[in-house]
Amino acid sequence: MSGKLRIFISSVQKEFATERRAVRDFIEGDALLRRFFDVFLFEALPASGRRPDDLYLGEVERNAVYLGLFGNAYGYEDAAGISPTEHEFDCATAEGKERLVFVKGSDDQARHPKMSTLIGKASNQLNRRRFGSIPELTALVYASLVEYLIDCGTVHDRPFDAAACPRATLDDISPEKLADFLELAQRRRGYALRPDTPMPKALAHLNLLDGERPSHAAILLFGKEPQR
Repeated sequence: MSGKLRIFISSVQKEFATERRAVRDFIEGDALLRRFFDVFLFEALPASGRRPDDLYLGEVERNAVYLGLFGNAYGYEDAAGISPTEHEFDCATAEGKERLVFVKGSDDQARHPKMSTLIGKASNQLNRRRFGSIPELTALVYASLVEYLIDCGTVHDRPFDAAACPRATLDDISPEKLADFLELAQRRRGYALRPDTPMPKALAHLNLLDGERPSHAAILLFGKEPQR
């Protein structure tokens, strides 16, 4: 469906056939996640005359989130000795995609040397997580995707009025409205801030910033077009 973020699941397909389907079914069946995400599985594509590597790298570029499942096998290697899983991780890195990596098992001695190297490369760039079962995996996937939605401002873990207003910036705040408020507050209540106080400082003092972005309350009080 349009408007949803797409997740590309990357792994050695034969090793993780069950986990790949389980993650897809979990996301599509969860009341929250299915509102925001669609899942791409390479094996769900119809047969095509295009080269597989062209297809999967193109899908990595089109998806918003890379979800890697790393285990023991490294997978098929091309002429350069690189597997599709590693190509997909590198493509997601180069494209600046959100990358979530989940490592199966704790017996690192059982892993293919190149998979161990790939896990090390991922560990140096992001916080990868281990799992031992499908319930553990889906719980980790849920937590990671909710955290991603919060970081994007799509869902909030703060009260509505205190949370950042989506897509709003300080340019959406009326300097005149803010200055008029500060002047009135200073005149009537001896408020500490002067009308010419820089906007970021004034909004922070009024607890109307969420990070560096104006909150819903800031837009309602001082927005140039609060009705939007």
